[in-house]
Amino acid sequence: MQHTVVAIQFNRLGKKYYFDTANIDVKNGDKVVVETARGIELGFVVSNKMQIGNEDLVSPLKPIVRIAYPDDIKKYEENVEKEGYVLKKTEALIKEHSLDMKLLNCEYTLDRTKLIIYFNAEGRVDFRELVKDLANEFHVRIELRQVGTRDGAKVLGGIGPCGRQTCCTKFLNEFQPVSIKMAKNQNLSLNPNNISGICGKLLCCITYEDEYYKDLRKKMPKMNSYISTPEGKGNVSSINYVLQQVTVNIKGSFHKYHISEIEFRETAAKEDLNVADKELLNLEE
Repeated sequence: MQHTVVAIQFNRLGKKYYFDTANIDVKNGDKVVVETARGIELGFVVSNKMQIGNEDLVSPLKPIVRIAYPDDIKKYEENVEKEGYVLKKTEALIKEHSLDMKLLNCEYTLDRTKLIIYFNAEGRVDFRELVKDLANEFHVRIELRQVGTRDGAKVLGGIGPCGRQTCCTKFLNEFQPVSIKMAKNQNLSLNPNNISGICGKLLCCITYEDEYYKDLRKKMPKMNSYISTPEGKGNVSSINYVLQQVTVNIKGSFHKYHISEIEFRETAAKEDLNVADKELLNLEE
């Protein structure tokens, strides 16, 4: 069965969700009112209409309620204006209760029946008394939601080790899994200081060239393997995947060759992690 849907975001870099158009004439750039698990919300259409089948759905489709009225947009803007005060007051109450949690963001549902407050913390936090105080302060249903360190970095933003604004705050809509294996495939230094971002997890950009390096590794000999060169047989002492070049130790003398100049037998790569690698696994999510 085919469904006519559009992709909707609730903030500029948030995830995109499919909603059924419900025969409403919507287009890219429209503001619409939808019902989500959090309540009634105002969303932003970020695609044109498209057809998808049941096999492409990861959750039941919900219909768009309506194109946003001017009153809906006004109420949304008022809610956004209130967020600054909410964060300031919540931060004060967190300190008053001496809670070990980092306040990140907050948002009202469009109908202002619920206030969702996002925070990050190392472990579990007993915020029952905080919720009571927040409910008395804002006279609305309170939902405190703990998010991961990657989400926290996305909200707070910052400068990455490359010297540029972090990808998560600039263009990443969703986080992709990153692994130590990807870093090893690219011959990156496995020093945590070199391959972790400001969130303390593995750099998201490690995934960008992963497929490229996977393809290159299939065409290259393995480290310490013996290969045939124009100067005779030797073992591989280093590999430059970008240049497709290897350095070979031939009886104590080192020579560089392009892969077109050598002969080698491809073998299955061993993916066993050594002890040092295993210590790095806490960087992964």
